[in-house]
Order: sequence, then C-alpha cells, then structure tokens
Amino acid sequence: MPVIDAQLHCYERNSPERPWHAALTGPEEATGDQTVAMLDAARVDGAILVSAFTMYRYDASYAVEVQKRHPGRFALVKPVDPANPAVAEVIAEWKRTPGAVGVRMLLVRSGLATDAADPGLNRVLKEAARLSLPVNLHIAGRLDQGIELIARNPDTRIVVDHLGLVQPHAPPLPAQPWAELPKVLTLAKAPNVAIKITGACTLSREPFPYDDIWDPVCRIIDAFGIDRCLWGTDWTRAVKFLTHQQGVEAFRITNRISADDKVKLMGGTATRIYGWAPSHASSK
Repeated sequence: MPVIDAQLHCYERNSPERPWHAALTGPEEATGDQTVAMLDAARVDGAILVSAFTMYRYDASYAVEVQKRHPGRFALVKPVDPANPAVAEVIAEWKRTPGAVGVRMLLVRSGLATDAADPGLNRVLKEAARLSLPVNLHIAGRLDQGIELIARNPDTRIVVDHLGLVQPHAPPLPAQPWAELPKVLTLAKAPNVAIKITGACTLSREPFPYDDIWDPVCRIIDAFGIDRCLWGTDWTRAVKFLTHQQGVEAFRITNRISADDKVKLMGGTATRIYGWAPSHASSK
C-alpha cells in the first residue's frame, strides 16, 4: 500500500506573472520539483496536493501544472467559492480536470457566510455529492457551524481538515490546543465524515517524536475508526515547528498504532476516499 501525504501545498515565488494574494507560512517557494524531492527523501509515494488558498485563492492553475509534470505523484484538491453563483459549474468543470479528486471550503480563512443554512455553502456540498467528489472542509474556529452544515448534507463525503482544530502557524502554542476535541468527536457519529490527522505534530509541546500528541490523536482514531482517518503533514504550514521528514517519521515509528493501522492511516484510507493512488512506489 502506498504512503500518501493527505495534505501539502506547492507554490512558486511571488511574481508579477503569478502574484500572491497573501503570504503563507513556509519557504519563499515550494515548487513541484522541490516537493517531489522532499517526498523522495521521506519515502512518501505521493500526496494530495491542495491548491494554496492563501496565495492563489480559487485559482488552482499552479497545482494543475505541478500535477501535469508529476502525474504519478499528486492528486488535486481545489478551493471553491460558495459565493460564486456559478460554483456548481466550477465544480463540474473541476471534476473533468485530470488528477482532480476533491474540492475544498475554508469557513474561517475565506470569510464565508456564518449561517450553516447559507444556500451557497450547501450548493457546494450538494453538487459535490452529485458528482461523487469529496469535500475537504476546514471548520476549525467554526465548529458549531461546520457540525450543522455537515448534518444538513448527509449524502456528501466530507473530509474534515486538520483534526477540526485551530492549529498555529508559528510558536507558541495556544494554552489549550485540544480544548475543542470533544466537540470534534461528535462528528464521528456521521458515517459520511472522515477526518485528516494533518498537522498534529504542530500541537505538541515536546520535541520529536512528539509523544504527547498520541492520547488525543488516538481518541480521534478510536472514535472515527482507522478507515475514516487520513494522515498528512500540512506542509508547508508546519515549517516553523518541524521538518517534513519529522512529520512523516513521527507516525512511522510510533508504537501507539499497529502496523496494519499505519498502512491505512498513511495511505490506504486516502486511496479509498479519493479513489486515487500514486503510480510511483518509493523504497520503504
């Protein structure tokens, strides 16, 4: 079974040809070629390449270019704008894009409507369900709205971003980074919801291998089941806390998860949910 990072970002340097909207935490560039070299160094076969909203908003053209250059290494997720009256057509066009496996909505980061009944938000989830596209849903900071929105759309495959928790872009950690975990765990009752165990190491107060994350992470895995949990690094956002390789190895070496469950968490679940597997096979 391949090892798949369930979320990372690629981007070019800020330039007049492809200007950034804002700066994302990370290096000045994280190109496709650089990212492939990084995956090779960490013995990771492929990744779900999430177009960087901070830099590019709803324009996924750079991610598409990267996937065309490395089709065996990346599948694509694109942020979509529920305030766009033509968002259903945008999603349908995205479905036809080679390598596209999902769409994304970021409730807080993109300043979307705060009402779970908002027609635009629900239009995205319903159209994605019609097209059998998973929706990556960033609900951290708006858990109550996210929980209600998910309940309104039981036929949509939802993948909750980043444990459903607010994660810092730089030290120090918030005083209680796991405080909203009990609320996140209520989503496990919904069978259409999976959850990304992405960026978890950035919530640690300890050095590598970040042993203090495992009690709360295992609560998530126990609640959702390993078949609804996807590991990932959230690279490059995690750069001020750890290296990409540390984010891989912390999960690879832990004894808190069985070998069989690691196979699912670190690739098997992503393959099943997104219907994609990398054609590259790294040496394990």
